[in-house]
Amino acid sequence: MKKINLAVTGCLGRMGQQIIKSVKSNKKFKLVAVTENKKTHKKLQGLNISKNNLEVFKKTNLIIDFTIPKCTMEILKIALKLKKRVVIGTTGFTVKEESLIKKYSKKIPILKAGNMSLGINLLMYLTEITSKSLGDNFQSKVFEVHHKHKKDYPSGTALMLGKGIADGKNKNLYNLIGKKYLNKKTFPYGKKINFNSIRKGEIIGEHEVKFSSGKEIVTLNHEAFDRALYSEGALSAGEWLMTKKPGLYSMRDLMNFK
Repeated sequence: MKKINLAVTGCLGRMGQQIIKSVKSNKKFKLVAVTENKKTHKKLQGLNISKNNLEVFKKTNLIIDFTIPKCTMEILKIALKLKKRVVIGTTGFTVKEESLIKKYSKKIPILKAGNMSLGINLLMYLTEITSKSLGDNFQSKVFEVHHKHKKDYPSGTALMLGKGIADGKNKNLYNLIGKKYLNKKTFPYGKKINFNSIRKGEIIGEHEVKFSSGKEIVTLNHEAFDRALYSEGALSAGEWLMTKKPGLYSMRDLMNFK
């Protein structure tokens, strides 16, 4: 079987390094390019670390990108010119950037997910079903814990879960986002979805969604113990994307949730 030529952007970041580690034990992929936004003379797996440009991505079949929104948008412009498939794990896009990604996906296959874990994507699906089933008599809130190095809050995953709540109610997430708390011991339910983010230690990721009617509480949660589950999920997404036509896909499509 022909190997998939892979480029990893943000190769010196936590997820970039984890993906490169996972590629070593995955015989379906061949790492052919590694990039960073800043110039460096370091090498990874015998490859020069390049800046993002047309030349470096020419030999690739697939780009896996865990960077920052500005960088992702630059990579997508290059991918569009070269007609390359892209898996996006970057989070924190603006509404305008989300719209551009959708536009690019009409020309190239893109799989975008705030979290590549199969378990988290199942949790999002269950969140949507729960939100739909419980209706407007229940208020909801989202709690998440990550390592102290994570700068953004709420996490992309917490926002994914918020979208699950909104989708269950047939509403737009941006109209339902309530207060965003950081490092609070407790936080309230509200008419909108409130979020609380804890940043401490080296915790890989904990997420919890609560629904309350005032008389009962329904809790859905997920804990991650190994960062490899994200990189392995990203590689599964990449392999799946290789057979797809242009379009914007999610882990939900990969997992065949209706």
